[in-house]
Amino acid sequence: MRSDWQVLTLAQAGISLVDCDHRTPPGIEEGYPYIAIPQLNDGHVALQGVRRISREHLDEWTKKLKPREHDVIVVRRCNSGVSAVVPRGVEWAIGQNLVVLRANGEHVRPRFLRWLVRGEDWWEQVRKYINVGAVFDSLKCRDIPNFEVTVPPLDEQDRICEVLDAVDHRIDLLRQTNATLESIAQALFKSWFIDFDPVRAKAEGREPEGMDAATAALFPAELQDSELGPIPKGWSVQPIGDLVEAVGGSTPDTKNEAFWQPAVHHWTSPKDLSGATAPVLLGTERKVSDGGLAKISSGLLPVGTLLMSSRAPIGYLSLAQVPVAINQGYIAMPPGGRLPPAYLYFWCQLNMDVIKGRANGSTFMEISKKAFRPIPVVLPSPEVVARFFDFAATLFERVTANERQALSLVELRDGLLPRLISGKLRLPEAQEQLEGATV
Repeated sequence: MRSDWQVLTLAQAGISLVDCDHRTPPGIEEGYPYIAIPQLNDGHVALQGVRRISREHLDEWTKKLKPREHDVIVVRRCNSGVSAVVPRGVEWAIGQNLVVLRANGEHVRPRFLRWLVRGEDWWEQVRKYINVGAVFDSLKCRDIPNFEVTVPPLDEQDRICEVLDAVDHRIDLLRQTNATLESIAQALFKSWFIDFDPVRAKAEGREPEGMDAATAALFPAELQDSELGPIPKGWSVQPIGDLVEAVGGSTPDTKNEAFWQPAVHHWTSPKDLSGATAPVLLGTERKVSDGGLAKISSGLLPVGTLLMSSRAPIGYLSLAQVPVAINQGYIAMPPGGRLPPAYLYFWCQLNMDVIKGRANGSTFMEISKKAFRPIPVVLPSPEVVARFFDFAATLFERVTANERQALSLVELRDGLLPRLISGKLRLPEAQEQLEGATV
């Protein structure tokens, strides 16, 4: 350690801790975010799937703690030690099993705190103080202020933040771009296949908006009745199981090492999608051997397969960008059906309430393949499907490229982080690595 760096407890470093309210407010359909453990992902708060609460409950839950920019939310029970930074200008309530750390700036810059609690010192302290329970691990609020961490001088903290924040900002931009691209495709899908905007426009004698003449010509000019209500003339309603293959998977015996070593083939469970930052699967936590793959009846599914989690919870969606075997927690739809997986991605997304309505279960809700296959779906003309697929395929190629670059930057950031905040890597070297990765 350098001579001007100090080892301090969080309390000595002027970092205060506030425990969050141990109650859970009732949820509503629209309202203010109530941040819980699932929202903490890669140092940030992801609002996908967040519980929403009323203004009244927000005011009540923030009497004790109103989050500020640069505050750090830390999990103290289940996934103990995981953290995320609070951005500027949010109106959130922080949920139970979380605590908030706040730096007063005397020894630790508020903007540096987010990196301090992700370094090697931090995780050594988590391992030292963690309480191992039968169901889950936990940290005690009284122990966290005693965590010892290495604290650089304030000017060094500023320079470290410049490097790490720059990488994180680039990652964030790539993922914001992906979210925008996905929203554009979803809006187009909804317009064409849910609201039937081009058909309604032509029926009223108008030209469909934002559409060239060749594409507009693919749509009929009137609607017809169906079991799902009015649909474009010439389109039909059919069970989804008649249009696409829907398969499940399994988990080879985890006690039989021969099924897992050598680890050759990607094998996924819904856990791989729980913290997903893009609608594409580029890798998996675990792999199976040839012997393990032979135990899975659906085998190795091809690139482009749509994965939908079918339980605990229902509704994670991802397009596989690697050949992959699946466990029993999925319904997978490989390419080759009358509706391509990129089309099905948005259909599932916009019909998830219908899908969940077919689920049942006593321990947890699950939708079986038997219950999924009869769900009625509108089948457009092949030409319209092909035109949408051309657009969606190009979009997913961009999303995949962006996510690959983001993951490369995550690897760079996570490699620089422990070395920078421990003083093992000099800033000029880190800046050189950063410039080489972002040119």
